[in-house]
Amino acid sequence: MSKLNCWEFKECGREPGGANVSKSGECPAAMEKRLDGIHDGIKGGRSCWVLAGTMCGGETQGTFAKKFDNCRECNFYKKVKEEEGVDYQFAATLLATLRGE
Repeated sequence: MSKLNCWEFKECGREPGGANVSKSGECPAAMEKRLDGIHDGIKGGRSCWVLAGTMCGGETQGTFAKKFDNCRECNFYKKVKEEEGVDYQFAATLLATLRGE
């Protein structure tokens, strides 16, 4: 089973060279190098819930604190948690990685 990144799963077209980049810009998840490899994803592609500026329901979302309740209901977030099982890295760990801790 191949693990998908958020832009592949959601088909948002905001990955580098994607169909919607000219309209909506490149997604922060597709550019965030500090999260590369987390949950076997490319850049922030399997940890998008901790990144500000990702999209949900066609709308750009704000900071982690403002969006995480919505993210916990997201089918992609639930899929990553299920696929990772005991290897799932919690949001606090990912945020610490972003802060360089």
